Formats: sequence, structure tokens, C-alpha cells
Amino acid sequence: MAEIPKQFALYKDRTGEWRWRLHAANGKIIADSAEAYTTKANCIHGARLVASVATGAGIWNVVDQKWEA
Repeated sequence: MAEIPKQFALYKDRTGEWRWRLHAANGKIIADSAEAYTTKANCIHGARLVASVATGAGIWNVVDQKWEA
């Protein structure tokens, strides 16, 4: 199966509000917007914010109370 590029996919939920899903290269959903947005522009802004901060995000192990390398 050919891999697809990782991407944010925008969609409207049952209430007509905008949401995003982040897909990995294998097509699996690896993250989604926890909130709905009233406008597509705000949804895109939210996805771009996640994309910009995720690259520098650390991994906190809640069980062991330590940062993972």
C-alpha cells in the first residue's frame, strides 16, 4: 500500500461545526481537534497552531513523573 503524506483533514461534524484530524503517513488518525470551530478559518488556525508547537513538545511520563528522552 502506498503511503500518503501526513496531513490535517478538515471536516464538519454533526452540528455543522468545523473540526480537524491529523493523519499519519499510513492514513491512520493520530490526533484530532478536541473542540469544534464555528468557522473554517478558525479550524485552520487551530490545526496550524498544533503543527507549529508539536515539533518542540516534550513527552511527560505521568506514571513515572519524569520527562522521556
